[in-house]
Amino acid sequence: MFSFPQAMKPPNVSSVTEFQLLGFQNLLGWQTLLFAIFLFIYFLTVTGNAVIIAVVSQDQRLHSPMYVFLKHLSFLEIWYTSTIMPLLLANLFSHGQAISFPACMAQLYFFVFFGATECFLLAMMAYDRYLAICSPLHYPFLMSPEICTTLVAISWLMGVGTGFLPCLMISKLDFCGPNQINHFFCDLPPLMQLSCSNVYVTRMVIFILSIAVLCICFLLTLVSYVFIVSTILRIPSASGRMKTFSTCGSHLAVVTIYYGTMISMYVRPNDHLSPEINKIISVFYTVVTPLLNPVIYSLRNQEFKEAVRKVMRKKCGIYGVRVKGSFFVR
Repeated sequence: MFSFPQAMKPPNVSSVTEFQLLGFQNLLGWQTLLFAIFLFIYFLTVTGNAVIIAVVSQDQRLHSPMYVFLKHLSFLEIWYTSTIMPLLLANLFSHGQAISFPACMAQLYFFVFFGATECFLLAMMAYDRYLAICSPLHYPFLMSPEICTTLVAISWLMGVGTGFLPCLMISKLDFCGPNQINHFFCDLPPLMQLSCSNVYVTRMVIFILSIAVLCICFLLTLVSYVFIVSTILRIPSASGRMKTFSTCGSHLAVVTIYYGTMISMYVRPNDHLSPEINKIISVFYTVVTPLLNPVIYSLRNQEFKEAVRKVMRKKCGIYGVRVKGSFFVR
């Protein structure tokens, strides 16, 4: 993108060195309550995903490809939500938060990197379930440990590459003021709105990249579940159909929430939406889905719950104790 030399810039225009995140300042009377809610959600998200990583790592029965994908997803969710939540909590606590330009670009990069990686991982996990349910006899060959490791590595590498282009293009834009971001983190749409450069090329590149990552991954996931559902319908046992439908339906519900909110934010034009609506949409894919993923992908799985009980008995000397209301034991 063509940029004017420093000498050709208007003399009264200065470059922005930091941004002010406005967060939820329109809800001043609710700041304390929101802080408590988001802090509790953050604690549950980190704890839940950390427990999944620990249990899968320690139980040899959970070293199958499905749980390898789940462990990487949990590791990803911890860092993904940690990219957003600490700054959001600080914003709620101090009623506004300043962030330097380099820190803003770093947050933007890691947000895109982890978000794109999650899309690829979710698509790989749907493909894994498709092979397990639709081709069980060929599953050990088609999803060997080596292939599983390769697919995980591809997901992370593609996420790393996806994060560079949007961050690079945003960092090349001119920001002359004002410097107030009406959001709770450094996101692509509000940053482009603040720029005093021509953002048409940047907007189109990000739009095309969003379609390539979000829509294609979502389509692949949906196609996998279509084949899964068609296979489930042929199960003779009604109880078996209901059990499998329940699990797949929960998976698909979380995937739909994640992809649906992301697509509504980055694929379709959202300039006509108020900033407050955009914040609510963003909460779903930055706060809600990292919390729901460990619940849906592990706690509805009987094999995983048995592994949790085994680890608890081993580490704490508890045998046969069922803690009612526990987050990890139903």
